[in-house]
Amino acid sequence: MKETLVIDASIAVKWVIKEEGTENALGLRLAFQFVAPQLLIAESANILYKKVQRGQLLLEEAILASRLLERSGIDFASMQGLLEPATELAISLSHPAYDCIYLALARQKQARFVTADQRLLRTISNRAPGQLADLCVSLTELAGTTH
Repeated sequence: MKETLVIDASIAVKWVIKEEGTENALGLRLAFQFVAPQLLIAESANILYKKVQRGQLLLEEAILASRLLERSGIDFASMQGLLEPATELAISLSHPAYDCIYLALARQKQARFVTADQRLLRTISNRAPGQLADLCVSLTELAGTTH
C-alpha cells in the first residue's frame, strides 16, 4: 500500500501546468497517494485565475487544468475540525492560517506534508516544534528519494 501524503496547491497545480518542479511533482504520483483539505480547490482555482490574469495561461488552458485537477485522485478531506488547530498553528508560527490548514491536516492524519512553498518551509524550519517539522518535507527533498 502506498504512503498517503498531504499536499497543497503548490504541488497539485504542477501536475497540470508546466512550471518549475513539475517533473518532481509528477514523479510523486507514481509512489504515493494524496489527501488535501478542501481548501486546495479554492487555492488551485486562484492560482489558475492569476496565471490567466498574468498572461501565463489562456482561459481554455486554465479550464482544462481545473478539469484535470478535479480528476487527479486527490482525496479531499473536510476542513471541519481543523479550525482550532490551524488557528493555534497560525498564531504560534506567526504564519497565514491558510497554510496552517494543511499542517493541521498533516498532524491530524499523522501523514507527511509536502509543499513547494519555500516561504512556508522556512517558517516550519525556523518556528515549528520538532514533531510538526518532522512531518513536513520539500518537493525537491521528497522527489530525490523517489528516483
